[in-house]
Amino acid sequence: MIAFLEHPEEDRGLGTHQWVLLWVSRLTSCRRSRCLFLLSPKASFGPHVTFCSHPASSSRKGALGPAEGGSRGLMAGNGTAVTEFVLLGFQVWAELQTGLLFVFLLLYLITLGGNLGVLALVQSDPRLQTPMYFFLGHLSLLDICYASVIVPQLLESLRSDKGAITFERCAAQFFFFTLCASAECFLLAVMAYDRYVAVCKPLLYASAMTPQARLGLVAGAYGGAAVNAMVRTGCTFSISFCKSNHVDFFFCDLPPLLKLACSETRPRERLIYLLAFLVIATSISVILVSYLFILRAILKIRSAGGKAKTFSTCASHITAVALFFGTLIFIYLKGNMGKSLWEDKIVSVFYTVVIPMLNPLIYSLRNKELKEALRRALSRMKASRVE
Repeated sequence: MIAFLEHPEEDRGLGTHQWVLLWVSRLTSCRRSRCLFLLSPKASFGPHVTFCSHPASSSRKGALGPAEGGSRGLMAGNGTAVTEFVLLGFQVWAELQTGLLFVFLLLYLITLGGNLGVLALVQSDPRLQTPMYFFLGHLSLLDICYASVIVPQLLESLRSDKGAITFERCAAQFFFFTLCASAECFLLAVMAYDRYVAVCKPLLYASAMTPQARLGLVAGAYGGAAVNAMVRTGCTFSISFCKSNHVDFFFCDLPPLLKLACSETRPRERLIYLLAFLVIATSISVILVSYLFILRAILKIRSAGGKAKTFSTCASHITAVALFFGTLIFIYLKGNMGKSLWEDKIVSVFYTVVIPMLNPLIYSLRNKELKEALRRALSRMKASRVE
């Protein structure tokens, strides 16, 4: 049986010594009742809540209480202020967990190596100091941050078999994940606009894409993403979580967190999904309009070689857009979690781990300028070693 004991109002006027004696007596009575006593970690000399439960009701998969791997929180009649979540991850056998650990570690190292390599080439090679590669450098930076928000926590969970994450770390992970995802949406739209100006208005390209204009576009992408992330995080983590503190996912994402809510979430859900829709719809609209103009310009080119050369400058971006937005739409515009959690987890792995790894390969394998820049960098390294 579960009981909730609150400070009466007169407790506020007690001195420190009287307050301690009162709570010792309450703790003693709670123990006599064979209950477990939990005092708020945010204890102050004011009224707060005591949580008591019979030992038989405590288990790792219990909804609340000082269970093994569970959360420590405050429980009142209107919900629970959880201080810790447990990320259940993939819930596979220990042998498979070891294999997954090495697979995700390898993918993460490839992601870091590829994106850092692109960043280094863009910064070091004078021939790559163009608007397109300026935006590509920021895309690589976002992919590094994107993967680093998710993968280290996932690796720690697989290594130690403990998916515990504090409420604050969960909120921070959610915020930076949303920030990176939103910024990447906007940045891909900016890159589409850059390709539109380059293909459709080549004579105005240099004057339209000045250093100030590039910085303004990137700042707008990050600023819009930050606003979206703050609103979504505030809406999500102001919800009362009391059904459980076990998140059946490998990171703090919106749909699995909403499953734990005990308060009314529909108004917040509508706002959260409206923001997601606006971010994705705005970005896709800019991309589609830009490529419609680009397609019209390509069709006006008479030579097949000219058409192929013009299209090749956009092919990498189109591939990256299709991969990123395809998986994002599948997850966020289908409402709450689907019937198959494994399906949702696999798709989420694809856009949080695999796509950041693939982007450097997509842009470098189909880009002659990046390949030549890499050859020049390797030649300089060999020459410096010989000297």
